[in-house]
Amino acid sequence: MLFTDAHIKFLDYLEVIKNKSPKTIEQYDRHLKKFSEYLEDKNIDSFKFDVKNITLDLAEWFRSYLYKLNWKISIKTANAYMITLRAFLKYLEKKWIKSISPTSIDLIKADQRQVEFLTEDELERLFTTPKTNTIIWTRDLAIMECIYSTWLRISELTALNRNDIDLKRKEFAVRGKGRKIRVVYLTDHAAELIKNYLEKRTDHLSPLFIRHNIKLENIDALNDENVRLTRFFITNMIKKYAIKAYILKDISAHTLRHSFATTLLNAWADLRSIQEMLGHASINTTQVYTHVTNPKLKEVHKKFMK
Repeated sequence: MLFTDAHIKFLDYLEVIKNKSPKTIEQYDRHLKKFSEYLEDKNIDSFKFDVKNITLDLAEWFRSYLYKLNWKISIKTANAYMITLRAFLKYLEKKWIKSISPTSIDLIKADQRQVEFLTEDELERLFTTPKTNTIIWTRDLAIMECIYSTWLRISELTALNRNDIDLKRKEFAVRGKGRKIRVVYLTDHAAELIKNYLEKRTDHLSPLFIRHNIKLENIDALNDENVRLTRFFITNMIKKYAIKAYILKDISAHTLRHSFATTLLNAWADLRSIQEMLGHASINTTQVYTHVTNPKLKEVHKKFMK
């Protein structure tokens, strides 16, 4: 089968049979297009290339090609491309289409991921600097508290609309990675901050959080997606407040999510519950947080093992 045909059929398989999210399919598509570019770079016509001609050397050279394009590429990113290639080969194997075995492609062994999180003092400084009564500060504080106290991913937060949130019950459902739905619970404080922010708004736009650099005379011409905040905006917003709070760590929205998990672990919440709250498919992903419990484990050991 030609690579181009297999590429299209693989994406259809991901959407229809595997029910993968649009973002996942988009990433797989982007990675396979990069493989096509790599073939062309090797003077191989990607439109005439048959998947039976994929060899282990060709796959390994693809990884080298990625590093040639960007020598700063991380191990995680390089592995992501190879994981896509393995998934593609696994699909071919499932369809009895001749090619190399997906298990023949190895991933680069990476050091255990270390998570960045904020201490109680840093969280206090972040949430109180600066303190004003403007709608922008009210919005930004509500966003930061919402991420911290509900363990939301930034993509989940930006997708929220007003009617998604039940402020009376202080809970709502989100569709996370792999299109899995989970229930998220708001703290009383987070619910109050969101309520205060919505009360300051005079528009009828759907997104829960919107940009406010809008001229009033233009607001009727805007639709929901014109005003919905982006991942880039929220990340930069949090970095800005971190600098004002004299936090030297390079933080992002995900740092608040890490901080939430760390807070729960330090309060001796069990790992399985945290896995459910964070929406992790595997407990192995959640285990990257366990390094923070080491000091507490040492205290327990000293207390009971004298």
